Amino acid sequence: MHELQATIEAGVPLAAAWGIEVLEARDGTARLRLPYRVELLRPGNTVSGPALMGLADVAMWAALLSTNQGRDNSVTSSMNVNFLSAAGPGPLIAEARIVKAGKRMLYGDILIFAEGHDRPAVHATTHWVVIAPA
Repeated sequence: MHELQATIEAGVPLAAAWGIEVLEARDGTARLRLPYRVELLRPGNTVSGPALMGLADVAMWAALLSTNQGRDNSVTSSMNVNFLSAAGPGPLIAEARIVKAGKRMLYGDILIFAEGHDRPAVHATTHWVVIAPA
């Protein structure tokens, strides 16, 4: 798990700056934690949309990395985000899974929860262009 964490922090330095932690990742799924950070809040004392979208994107990459020994150069092609309720000030848990993986495209979904809650605050779907490592 430490190698995957290091790969994510090197590939997305913002993940390290925000303190995103990989809790688990295996078989095309991943579970990440975003700690409370005052600089990620928006008016209303809830986590901002850009932070939620960033967490979702990193979570999907972790799920993808869990399928290829942490070696991947794939990139996000599109993301659709539905904000279902205020995410709270944090911490947050993101659960990502690959729904369909093809040779050239990948489709996945992500749920984000306030830690300790069972109703999702965010549901995101995403397409990635598969790029094999050089």
